[in-house]
Amino acid sequence: MRRADMAIHLTKESKVLVQGMTGGEGMKHTRRMLAAGTDVVGGVNPRKAGRSVAFDERAVPVFGSVAEGMDATGADVTVVFVPPAFAKAAVTEAADAGIGLAVVITEGIPVHDSVAFLAHARPRGTRVIGPNCPGLITPGQSNAGIIPADIAKPGRIGLVSKSGTLTYQLMYELRDTGFSTCVGIGGDPVVGTTHIDCLAAFQDDPDTDLIVLIGEIGGDAEERAAAYIRDHVTKPVVGYIAGFTAPEGRTMGHAGAIVSGSSGTARAKQEALEAAGVRVGHTPTETAQQVLAVLNDGR
Repeated sequence: MRRADMAIHLTKESKVLVQGMTGGEGMKHTRRMLAAGTDVVGGVNPRKAGRSVAFDERAVPVFGSVAEGMDATGADVTVVFVPPAFAKAAVTEAADAGIGLAVVITEGIPVHDSVAFLAHARPRGTRVIGPNCPGLITPGQSNAGIIPADIAKPGRIGLVSKSGTLTYQLMYELRDTGFSTCVGIGGDPVVGTTHIDCLAAFQDDPDTDLIVLIGEIGGDAEERAAAYIRDHVTKPVVGYIAGFTAPEGRTMGHAGAIVSGSSGTARAKQEALEAAGVRVGHTPTETAQQVLAVLNDGR
């Protein structure tokens, strides 16, 4: 039987703060997170501290700092919706407060700011997911970010993806099978949580039976993930790589999705994954079919 508290990084026990909750995007997605069952315990805005915001029938308090919110509520997760210019300060503040998980939704953060706040967060024990990511969801338990909660139900597939849109599509394709946790790690050149981090967590999660890995052109993250799968992952992995038709030398969508010469091509990533025993689909629909085939084979 599935234990209700099993997942990676996010469970029904997670208590969530929202930095930037009183802004337009923060308000919209806080309402969606609450509707999905997320325990949103507060927002953070120094200029509006002491107020509360009504979301349907629930009033969520606003705190002046992450530390204040943690002290008052026991929060262990923060979701960051602040504008790019203030993201570095927001994540640095969260790490200094000792929060366990910071989910950075904001896109357009300068890479040097991301490098700085990630270097600040790691030694303080704060895991960062993102930036420029859709967040993560453990269906039926909690949703931290902007992933639509109505396209997933609880199940035994773990999903890790660079692409938000492809996260949603694979969740929809496999909606009748269900997921343990889905993590959108973001497509920027530098991110706080990698494919390998999620592979390791899913490998150790007793309620994840199969892992779906979605990558895209640019960098060598998928090749490194393939080497990790070969040496450390015993559960079946099914993959999909976006960008087979992308032209060289042009950034495609994500800041990290750029091919330079023979480096970072979709073909090279597919070959590396297949050499590690990963089944790789050529389209999202084919990838979902591969997942179902593996599950039906019992392998």
